[in-house]
Amino acid sequence: MATSITNFISKLLPSSPLSTSTKLFYNPFISPSCSFPHTNNYNKQSTKKLHLITKATTAPGTQKTTPAASDERVQKVHSIQEFDEALLAAKNKLVVVEYAATQSINSSKMYPFMVELSRSCSDVEFILVMGDESDQTRDLCKREKIHQVPHFSFYKSMEKIHEEEGIGPDQLAGDVLYYGDNHSAVVQLHSREDVEKLIEDHKADHKLIVLDVGLKHCGPCVKVYPTVLKLSRQMEDTVVFARMNGDENESCMQFLKDMEVIQVPTFLFIRDGNISGRYVGSGKGELIGEILRYQGVRVTY
Repeated sequence: MATSITNFISKLLPSSPLSTSTKLFYNPFISPSCSFPHTNNYNKQSTKKLHLITKATTAPGTQKTTPAASDERVQKVHSIQEFDEALLAAKNKLVVVEYAATQSINSSKMYPFMVELSRSCSDVEFILVMGDESDQTRDLCKREKIHQVPHFSFYKSMEKIHEEEGIGPDQLAGDVLYYGDNHSAVVQLHSREDVEKLIEDHKADHKLIVLDVGLKHCGPCVKVYPTVLKLSRQMEDTVVFARMNGDENESCMQFLKDMEVIQVPTFLFIRDGNISGRYVGSGKGELIGEILRYQGVRVTY
């Protein structure tokens, strides 16, 4: 019997309460004519050899809700020394830093959403830096090359792994999930050997393996990851979800080459040790439809 994909989408993916866009127009640190660095510089470095292409699919807009006011989990730092000490204390946890300014309307709009995330993501550390607070915070922003606010930087083990400017609440939430996920049902793979072991482990139970192949600094990969997390919980009895970032190390990059992955995100569908097919893109409905199809459900769009 044919099943409408619309029914599955409505059941599996209720609308997000967060807005998807914000607009920057105030810059407290530099003149209005000064430009800021692109946030995909990491992408250019890590994808040069393979010429990987990110593929996005437009998602519908959503509405925001009013977040809670308590911000006890957001640490305020006031100098380079305090900042470095906070990063060191976090060890290998994800640290999310918002660089803000007193008179920035968009900083004041984004901060409540960071507070809300801090209350729900206990294994992630959150820091606020008010760039116009003092000469010390201005020096910190200068060292970290912060030119506009709100600016969000993501650190692990004292190293900056990602940064964003001019993003909205949905993107912030997606970034936190993507870079901070260590405990979900999605299996984190770090080498070809990890992939081979996962495949071997599920030959006996015949479960479908959905392998999400992406890059660390891929916008569409980040955008679709909350869907992957949600599906991993809702389909845990029949489907195994896993993730690999191709630019994590040489083994992962070689795996992408061997699998002829040239666009990300790419989802590989594996059963009984064989790759049955793939889906390229970040469309939530299309991904769900492909998973159901490889589960033997006849889907019509």
